[in-house]
Amino acid sequence: MEKDQGRIEVGEMKAGRASSITNGYECRDEEECCSYTMDGSVDFRGRPAAKAKTGGWVTGSILLVNQGLATLAFFGVGVNLVLFLTRVVRQSNADAANTVSKWTGTVYIFSLVGAFLSDCYWGRYKTCAIFQLIFVLGLVLLSLATHFFLINSSGCGDRSTPCRPHSDMELGIFYISIYLIALGNGGYQPNVATLGADQFDEDDSKEAHSKVSFFSYFYLALNLGSLFSNTFLDYFEDEGLWAFAFWASAGSAILGLALFLAGARRYRRFQPTGNPLSRACQVIVAAAGKRRVQMTPGGDDLYEEDGKEVVMANGSRKMLHTEGLKFLDRAALIEHGVDSVPPSNPWRLCTITQVEELKCVLRLLPIWLTTILYSVVFAQMTSLFVEQGAAMNTSLSSFHIPPASMSSFDILSVAAFLFLYRRLIAPVISLTQLQRMGLGLAIAVAAMLAAGAVEHFRLRDNSINILWQIPQYVLIGASEVFMYVGQLEFFNKEVPSGLKSFGSALCMASISMGNYVSSVLVTMVMEITSAGGRPGWIPDDLDEGHMDWFFFLLAVLTSVDLVAFVVCARWYEGSKVEESSSA
Repeated sequence: MEKDQGRIEVGEMKAGRASSITNGYECRDEEECCSYTMDGSVDFRGRPAAKAKTGGWVTGSILLVNQGLATLAFFGVGVNLVLFLTRVVRQSNADAANTVSKWTGTVYIFSLVGAFLSDCYWGRYKTCAIFQLIFVLGLVLLSLATHFFLINSSGCGDRSTPCRPHSDMELGIFYISIYLIALGNGGYQPNVATLGADQFDEDDSKEAHSKVSFFSYFYLALNLGSLFSNTFLDYFEDEGLWAFAFWASAGSAILGLALFLAGARRYRRFQPTGNPLSRACQVIVAAAGKRRVQMTPGGDDLYEEDGKEVVMANGSRKMLHTEGLKFLDRAALIEHGVDSVPPSNPWRLCTITQVEELKCVLRLLPIWLTTILYSVVFAQMTSLFVEQGAAMNTSLSSFHIPPASMSSFDILSVAAFLFLYRRLIAPVISLTQLQRMGLGLAIAVAAMLAAGAVEHFRLRDNSINILWQIPQYVLIGASEVFMYVGQLEFFNKEVPSGLKSFGSALCMASISMGNYVSSVLVTMVMEITSAGGRPGWIPDDLDEGHMDWFFFLLAVLTSVDLVAFVVCARWYEGSKVEESSSA
């Protein structure tokens, strides 16, 4: 029986015939073969992953708890960063909102860095471990900086006592620490989501169902982790106990890292696939070199590697030829008398799978672009929503409600709508991932209308209670369930097998671009509306501005984006992969 290094081949099995599991091991019978995963995953020693000893909900649960602890740590800094900047660093409202948007955008742009290193060189486990360590270092540095010199007087940084100006060195250390946090969390996030999905064999029908469920639980863990930050830690931060809250965040991150490392021997892993940029460039160069060569209809002259295996060692699968973007097909065109088969020059002749990988990414880009404006809406929850809440009556009887803690209603909304969708809606109405994403955009429009209405009435009566913000937070939470969970599932399902971390990173990059666009939009609006000495829509004193008009502007822009999304979704054509005979 043929033994190919690093590959699991599970084919049709007759009595007395065993499938081969390479790395020098051969199954004795069908039952033994079925005890191993069929998707190409390996254990920590690089051997085929045994289902009983690796993966499943044991490691899935470890990663969910790890995600919850890491999220608690991240939002312990992020949820109130806008108030830290205004009270401690002494920035204006507009500058603080822009700083938070840029910082949050940087967090998620680093997700592309983490995904690239994971898919190409390090693998998901190693990438998660390294970036979590960077995350911990950033949190510890921020805690030390806050403890020793950013909070420089008793009571400084609370609601009534701003801090003195800081030196350039002190501010430099502060910015280094928060951008270490951005690098660590950004590089970790897309890989832990994909590593969690790797724990379930998609060629096993039972585990494939668990894999879909994992993304919902992952997003729930993310929100439950931030719930603690948005309530307990937020309360201490609002009272000026910033150092205590940051140390608690650092402790949570350290505990999460220790738990992650404890599961090292049980994780299922995929080997990195190499640099996807070089593979994409090879397709473009090969297609351009054959731009004048005549192609035969039907794709009969297109090259694919011989062999019946469809799942390789790194989990990548052979992809079937699809119509559309025909120019790229020329990269796989065999020019008889010129091209050698198998090819000696990958810049001259590529496989169908290699061409389809590039087609797949190009088809995803329009969908991805239309999700950015949703992330602009989402970004308001940690910036303008908090500033709006701070300008409202925050008293409930004798209790003070910290403005950032209102995002707890977003988290509770996410948990409630996840339950409603999975248990009540999904069994009755089957929605595709794209349909759910479109529904999320529509709900986001309603959220901006609600926020604008609340601000409109607040300007008439600034004694209006902060609890009037509940509807806009609940609507944002509902929209997240449909947009972000659907987006995670969609990109993870549609990207080529060797680029799964890149698929999760696309979701993070959408949030990143949304925050950058939000920062640019706020700046442009302030430039235009403050001309001629006017206060502008978002001044330091919100009572003099018109932030309600900004929210209504976002509602209009998101409505236009929804139309564009529907058009792109109708145009989208998914890729096709070869299925193993056992699937």
